[in-house]
Amino acid sequence: MKSLPNNIIILGAQWGDEGKGKIVDLLSHGFDIVARYQGGHNAGHTILIGDRKFVLKLIPSGILHPGKRAVIGNGLVIDPAALLTEADALEAAGVDVRGQLRISNRAHVLFPWHRTMEKRISIGTTSRGIGPCYEDKAGRRGIRISDLLDPRIFRVLFDCLVIEKTRIEEAFGIHEPMDYAAIRAEYEAFAVRIQPMVCDAAQFLGDALAKGESVLFEGAQGTMLDLDHGTYPFVTSSSATAGGACTGTGVPPTRIAGILGVSKAYITRVGGGPFPTEALDAAGDAIRNRGNEFGSVTGRPRRCGWFDVPLLRYSAMVNGFDSLIMTKLDVLDELERIPVCVEYRGVSGMPATVAGLERIEPVYEYLPGWQSSTEGISHLEDLPSAARDYIKFLENRTGVEIGCISTGPERNQTIVRSGTRFYELAFASR
Repeated sequence: MKSLPNNIIILGAQWGDEGKGKIVDLLSHGFDIVARYQGGHNAGHTILIGDRKFVLKLIPSGILHPGKRAVIGNGLVIDPAALLTEADALEAAGVDVRGQLRISNRAHVLFPWHRTMEKRISIGTTSRGIGPCYEDKAGRRGIRISDLLDPRIFRVLFDCLVIEKTRIEEAFGIHEPMDYAAIRAEYEAFAVRIQPMVCDAAQFLGDALAKGESVLFEGAQGTMLDLDHGTYPFVTSSSATAGGACTGTGVPPTRIAGILGVSKAYITRVGGGPFPTEALDAAGDAIRNRGNEFGSVTGRPRRCGWFDVPLLRYSAMVNGFDSLIMTKLDVLDELERIPVCVEYRGVSGMPATVAGLERIEPVYEYLPGWQSSTEGISHLEDLPSAARDYIKFLENRTGVEIGCISTGPERNQTIVRSGTRFYELAFASR
């Protein structure tokens, strides 16, 4: 049997904010290319390297490794102003963004009116205009990067969209006067700056794979925010599951060797929507404060709760996880006992409706806490026995191995378990 190429997907197993940025940064050294496949600048990945902090919203976090190429795939929507601000900050920090970054000519462009249009929506979005931009993409009226780079085509498409959006905004009573001539000129200037980084990303990746190079595919948000498989309608507007890696970059599924999910040792979500294991008490507040659970993009406090086994089993089924990476184990260090939701009473599978999700009654088992510090531990045998038992319990109940545990925000604060599928995919063959 022909062996698969050594390309893997990393994505969130819960509602996002699981710490994917650190994990991608940790593994990037073993790959030639890091490619992001969905979302926009509503997703924030925070990376700590020594005393330096990087918050990346559009650019894949692998770019922090010198010489590694980073790709923004066709599945993204791009606000050029946000992209260039991020690029300038990285360049100032010594990162060769213009030499390392490639941008798909098929990605869609986000405009100021998309933020205005988002005022129609009240589900706790980031108000960055992401959803309305994806609406234009699905409606076949969007403007892509390739259009932005052609002044003649861009001006025609831009002027048509201005007329349409103005009428819609007036109908909804949300119209904000804008200097559209100035906006058009600004975007034409953006086009000049990004043009050297633009390419046919699918061809770029295809050529690299043909030469035997390896790709790490980076998702944003998390499985339960996937447009199709998440807690609809309280979801994002793109395919956040593993399947989105193929549609969002143009790389076929046959080129994928493995899929890694990232999960916190507990669970959080931002914005509205059902949350069966949410802790609406002092324990939830304590997790939020100890885990610094505030959005890296918006600063909003995250809703916090207990590990949800049925949710993780569903996420594993949809994505086909080979292994799980658990982050923020150290946040639970002070707890005397730790609730874990092991089933939904009287419910089989994951309800498809909000009403069904809101009726969920979690059934908890309580595990003893370890009440000692795990921060910075990098070997499994050095964890308190109760912490090891907690990890084993979650493995047994979810049916997915936990091949890696993060015990702090920095690269070296990580436990990598040899002999696991995670180790095989991420390290053994490199």
